[in-house]
Amino acid sequence: MKRTHHCSQIRKSDTGSTVTLNGWVDSVRDHGGILFVDLRDREGLTQIVLDPANKELEAQFGSIKPESVIAVTGKVEERFGGTSNDKLATGEIEVHATELKVLNVSKTPPFPMDDSADRVSEDLRMTHRYLDLRRATNTKMLRMRHATTRAIRNYMDGEAFIEVETPMLFKSTPEGAREFLVPSRMNPGAFYALPQSPQQYKQMLMVGGVERYYQLARCFRDEDLRADRQPEFTQVDIELSFIDREDMYELIEGLMKRVWKDVINVDIKAPFLRMSYYDAMNRFGVDKPDMRFGLELQDCGEIFTNSEFKVFKGTLDSGGAIKAFNAKGLADLTQGELRGLEDSAKALGAKGLAFIKSVDGEWKSPILKFFSEEEKAAIKEQLKVEDGDIVFFAATEWERACTILGRVRLEAAQLLVKREKLVIDPNDYKFLWVIEFPLMLFDEDEGRYVSSHHPFTAPVEEDIEFLDSDPKKVRGQHYDLVLNGVELGGGSIRIHQPALQKKVFEEVLKIPADVVESRFGYMLKAFEYGAPPHGGIAFGLDRMVTILTQRTSIRDVIAFPKNQKGQEMMTASPGIATDKQLRDLHIKAVLPKKEEPKA
Repeated sequence: MKRTHHCSQIRKSDTGSTVTLNGWVDSVRDHGGILFVDLRDREGLTQIVLDPANKELEAQFGSIKPESVIAVTGKVEERFGGTSNDKLATGEIEVHATELKVLNVSKTPPFPMDDSADRVSEDLRMTHRYLDLRRATNTKMLRMRHATTRAIRNYMDGEAFIEVETPMLFKSTPEGAREFLVPSRMNPGAFYALPQSPQQYKQMLMVGGVERYYQLARCFRDEDLRADRQPEFTQVDIELSFIDREDMYELIEGLMKRVWKDVINVDIKAPFLRMSYYDAMNRFGVDKPDMRFGLELQDCGEIFTNSEFKVFKGTLDSGGAIKAFNAKGLADLTQGELRGLEDSAKALGAKGLAFIKSVDGEWKSPILKFFSEEEKAAIKEQLKVEDGDIVFFAATEWERACTILGRVRLEAAQLLVKREKLVIDPNDYKFLWVIEFPLMLFDEDEGRYVSSHHPFTAPVEEDIEFLDSDPKKVRGQHYDLVLNGVELGGGSIRIHQPALQKKVFEEVLKIPADVVESRFGYMLKAFEYGAPPHGGIAFGLDRMVTILTQRTSIRDVIAFPKNQKGQEMMTASPGIATDKQLRDLHIKAVLPKKEEPKA
């Protein structure tokens, strides 16, 4: 019984024709012995009528259970008497079955096959992911992911890019995120690493004259997991030669416009807003600000220059900053909500969370007694304090103060949304380029400079002179594309001169010469053979699709994701290697000792 139509295709104009449908039983309703079956395939639903007057059909009624697979042939008839269903594309018709074949009988599923399953344990759904994927919501997400990759490929093809696959087995480069290591049986004691990104390979493609490369690359990082992070993920990887930052901005803005138009029919305005790293941190406390709402951070140092409040005055005297923001309308937050905000601040190094509430015309705060009338007036004017507002403060070194209030700002915004005092529209797409990052950051623990992006990022040309004298002053040609508080991707113009790359490795980052040679020697050698100026960028495809589908976790848009422990529940992965496998690889598994139970 080969299908003639998908379950969403039949219309009133097909009345009188004979069709054959295949699919899963979505629901069964018994109306006086006549069965009404909603038959579902990936395209939609069609109502099937099974009349027990047909004895061949009736004999199979007991096998028609939800999620069983059946094939049905029958005549299309119009629904009459107010029985049509406006919610279904096929709601004006039904198929009166003449033949029925039960292809496979299903057990009772462990959770509902509709959106109410979202309330079921995620591990249970992931254990039975093959069932979870049948739900219309998840089928739609996979199709939107497909539409996204199709739009990307069409756009890149139109821009003369070549799609090139790079190796999955690479060498370890431990200065980045933790890697997954793969033992080599043919090279005892040696290990491959799964690539965190194809960074070095795509630069070699530029040296190789490819000029315009892209790839939907699988990448791997052995990191703790969260809503926007998986141990394996897909990256839209791009590299091109003979370009500068302006060329890159124009290319990627065109790509985003194409994807949003093709996938969800939304016109994106370009060029995108640009903001320096310093401004993003200073105004929003994060280098990936959500621009859909305000609550901007303010610098209040001038207010407290001569303050008698020792905490604030001492911070300023030691070169720190006093940052604040007004969470307008949030003065009614509960003690539990306030403790939650304070805990978030403490997790980032704050000793507490100073605040001032304005309630019923009166200011309330444990620190209010330390402020002069002039300081209160200045706070009210600068932060536009009105009744019902609450102002939060952070007093410490500048970057930490920004980061603390940046976290509090986001959580305060969610509390305001909960109270319907703030609207954050998921259909408002605020794209933003964050630029002018510092090339280097000083790592106190290691006592040396480290790359803020990666060591292949080119410095801004006019800042190269500071590499020797003051690396903190050097800006990198690095750019991040941010959308609604999510870093979609980042990239940079690369160093292409071997002498400058070697200088950054050895003299600035203080990587020993022998380590540079072992990890990057081939790259420095390649650059001696005419490496073109080049740059690139990489986007998280999973994050992009998560935003397009308005979900909160990238696990929702990955066919077979890992859970918070890095486990793929359906196949019970990872598993234990056998002794023989370990012997063949010349390695030994040494497990951590179990803690003895306390008496």
